[in-house]
Amino acid sequence: MGSILHAQEYFPKNDGVKTSNSNYTVFTNATIHTSPESEIQNGMLIIQKGKITQVGSGLSIPKNSIVIDLKGKHIYASFIDPFTNFGIQKPKRQGNPFGGSPQYDATREGYYWNDHIRPETNPLHEFKYDKKKADEFIKAGFGTVNTHIPDGIIRGTGLLVALNNEGTEGDRLLSDASSQLLSFSKSNKSKQIYPTSLMGSMALLRQVYLDAKWYANNNVDYKDLSLEALNNNKSLPQIFEAGSRINGFRADKIGDEFNIQYIIVGGGDEYARIDKVKATNAKYIIPLDFPDAYDVSDPYMANLVSLGDMRHWNQAPSNPSVLQKNGVQFSLTTHKLKKISDLSTRLEKALKHGLDKKTALAALTTIPAQILGKGNVLGTLKKGAHANFLITSKELFSKDNIIYENWVQGHKNIVNDMNTTDITGSYELSVAGKTYDVSITGKPTKPKAEVKLGETKLGSKITYTNDWITLTFTDADTSKTQYTRIVGAINKNPKFWTGKAVLPNGSETSFTAKQKPGEAKEASKKKPEAAKEAPKLVPVTYPNIAYGNAALPKSENILFKNATVWTNESEGILKETDVLIKNGKIAAIGKNLSAGNAKVIDATGKHLTSGIVDEHSHIAAAAINEAGHNSTAEVTIEDVVSPDDINIYRNLAGGVTSIQILHGSANPIGGRSAIIKLKWGENAENLIYSNTPKFIKFALGENVKQSNWGDAERVRFPQTRMGVEQLYIDYFTRAKRYEQQKNSGKPYRKDIEMETLLEILNGKRFISCHSYVQSEINMLMKVAEKFNFRINTFTHILEGYKVADKMATHGVAGSTFSDWWAYKYEVNDAIPYNATIMHNQGVLVAINSDDGEMSRRLNQEAAKSVKYGGVSEEEAWKFVTLNPAKMLHIDDRVGSIKVGKDADVVLWTDHPLSIYAKAEKTLIEGATYFDLEKDKAMRRSIANERNELSTMLLQAKNSGLKTQPPKKKEKQHFHCDTVEHIH
Repeated sequence: MGSILHAQEYFPKNDGVKTSNSNYTVFTNATIHTSPESEIQNGMLIIQKGKITQVGSGLSIPKNSIVIDLKGKHIYASFIDPFTNFGIQKPKRQGNPFGGSPQYDATREGYYWNDHIRPETNPLHEFKYDKKKADEFIKAGFGTVNTHIPDGIIRGTGLLVALNNEGTEGDRLLSDASSQLLSFSKSNKSKQIYPTSLMGSMALLRQVYLDAKWYANNNVDYKDLSLEALNNNKSLPQIFEAGSRINGFRADKIGDEFNIQYIIVGGGDEYARIDKVKATNAKYIIPLDFPDAYDVSDPYMANLVSLGDMRHWNQAPSNPSVLQKNGVQFSLTTHKLKKISDLSTRLEKALKHGLDKKTALAALTTIPAQILGKGNVLGTLKKGAHANFLITSKELFSKDNIIYENWVQGHKNIVNDMNTTDITGSYELSVAGKTYDVSITGKPTKPKAEVKLGETKLGSKITYTNDWITLTFTDADTSKTQYTRIVGAINKNPKFWTGKAVLPNGSETSFTAKQKPGEAKEASKKKPEAAKEAPKLVPVTYPNIAYGNAALPKSENILFKNATVWTNESEGILKETDVLIKNGKIAAIGKNLSAGNAKVIDATGKHLTSGIVDEHSHIAAAAINEAGHNSTAEVTIEDVVSPDDINIYRNLAGGVTSIQILHGSANPIGGRSAIIKLKWGENAENLIYSNTPKFIKFALGENVKQSNWGDAERVRFPQTRMGVEQLYIDYFTRAKRYEQQKNSGKPYRKDIEMETLLEILNGKRFISCHSYVQSEINMLMKVAEKFNFRINTFTHILEGYKVADKMATHGVAGSTFSDWWAYKYEVNDAIPYNATIMHNQGVLVAINSDDGEMSRRLNQEAAKSVKYGGVSEEEAWKFVTLNPAKMLHIDDRVGSIKVGKDADVVLWTDHPLSIYAKAEKTLIEGATYFDLEKDKAMRRSIANERNELSTMLLQAKNSGLKTQPPKKKEKQHFHCDTVEHIH
């Protein structure tokens, strides 16, 4: 239910007769901050029955009122945390979800077919009010929290709970349907294996939204409680736990497809791509879990910390400020903080890094209230709102401010005693014939003491409770550490206090402490806070790691003069030739071309080629395999392109400009691929080819029948090579039946997987198939011919030399390795002449990498075909340029140097097939994305920046800040058979 009706007790208790307090409580003479933008000087706040009845100045005090004078004090709305699991235990994982035989089917009847979709979940059934945790929130200034079960991809609804320790459950529960929560992570309550990947989660979300629409609009003959709940919850605020900047973009992408504006729980790294964050038009919920400084005192260990991690430590505290300056609305949360009390120190850090105090207040009050649709009753101080407010000593975020009380629904919670006498100042302490100088600093409720005897500083400790002081300090006159302890009462006079002293020898005497003349007078003056220099931040680059660009490269008009030009066209290799690039295209090829306004590059003695195209790559992706089903045609690598992968830059250094990121080989029908240009520094969507050709990964052999997966993997069909063939026949037959339903004119359930297979059958999507053994190669060609389409490319194809004639007849291309074999049984028959034999039989041949390391030297891999089989240098060069471009159906744009094509070119220092050749410049659409000289300068700059950041880290450690040990973060190196598991 969306709200609680208070006409009757929601959770009745048999505890006798109850009386209702109808008195008013009136707070007078305070500075009342009714919102982050407005305040009332010398104001009055009147509350009754947990609500605000009036707020203003000069108000009439009602009868039956308790009046509290707050002269000199401030009142603010209590904070709201929109993303917690307060009072709810995160479900524990049910055993090892990846141990034993995998579970493929759902376990619940009457619900959605995937256990990780749980919109029907109501956390009220698992909620238990946690008074201890509530006290922690209250002390930090919070009056309300939104809580949920942090489990599953669609997690169900949230509870909006007032932190009213004195109230009933009915009073506290403001809504049991405050929001709907989502994430990319699976439920711990189920061992169902699908999805295993981030792209699988994204595909599943798309399908469930389609299914919910179908369910709502059609008379279905089944009942699905999950889809019913999803449809019922669609009007609620949709809060998506992304956990990182780039996952926030991925969530927003799905939201845009289905006209849903998610509220995104970020990762604290939004500053690194703030333009893209702003473009989402989303409200964000931002954690303040700034990383601790790395301990880099050991130079060897310091090398384990990446420059990107060093930068994040330096830049993360500026994240709220950057969001503010760019007009992104955000709320703050205690999510990810180890302790709720850490909020104040993290917030102080954010303020030092430029966060405006009004914005900080809004992020804790009005914005979370608006996010949750409760802006009329929470987050501000106005008539009718809940009486949730703070009483503070000063302005909220000023130095030494004290939260005295936190009222929640009209119930007072004392955080610090409002009547505590301020004893800070300097004193002369006389005890046992000695006079000590005592300086008391800090907050009145938590004072700190420094005790000196002459110039000698003594060890000391002070406690101060209920106007009683206990001060213990060491004795400077003895060789052994002995202590004097004094206990005294203030008696409301902080200038002079007396009491009992216990000397080191155990004897007792009296003492007097008198505030030094002028100290009280000086203390009463408001001393301006010293202006502090803003923390130094290193600049953000694109991407924000080593070798990132200070600014994104732009297309230039460039004239390469006197190069040896490998055209890959009928003109062949042209000596001492000019190439003019204008507006991102190849504009002219010839001798003695006029430069005009173009930048001239002398390429004498150097070679100019089109950029290398890698037909089979697994770099620049956050996931490669969706292994949860035997067919995952619904997933796409385009969802998980990772633009910050350093392998993009390394590939540019090897002359690579375009790649196909293929799904892996975990299943016979894999996912859709992403064809990208390596535009280092761009967002993911700007890497993907415009009007990109549609490809999908299929796979044959050991991987898909799981013969090398272990004994537990014996439950998924197929388990034999015969079964692989039958699977293809079954799925294509299903796709044809689906097409009949689709074309019948009757309503049909849209199925992303079937839609993809239909594209294959209709020649709109092309297959790149992982393959080794000749029998299976023959089999898939026959299956394709049976269904009247053709396989586009066999990749790996290490036995292609055995069936090259049949491949040529079928019209399928072969993308292979040069000499990589013997890594498993089914490649034992591989030979280094494979590429040459296929080429000589008329097969379109390419050399691919399938590896983040090999891809940086594909020019040398191509050269091996000159050695093994005598392929000409020009044809060998086409193996890594024009031929893969043809395989990917992008040869109208790239793959050769031809007027009108994209200016994706590489200037080599030497013959491009030589082991001595280096890519001097790598251009994509006329923009220089790699430059050898710039690279050298960047290496020096990176070393200087590391030294600068290391100095900052050492200063942080020496100043007493908490540190963390350096840890080397190994990036997973993806191959065809890499199976990652999301949790």
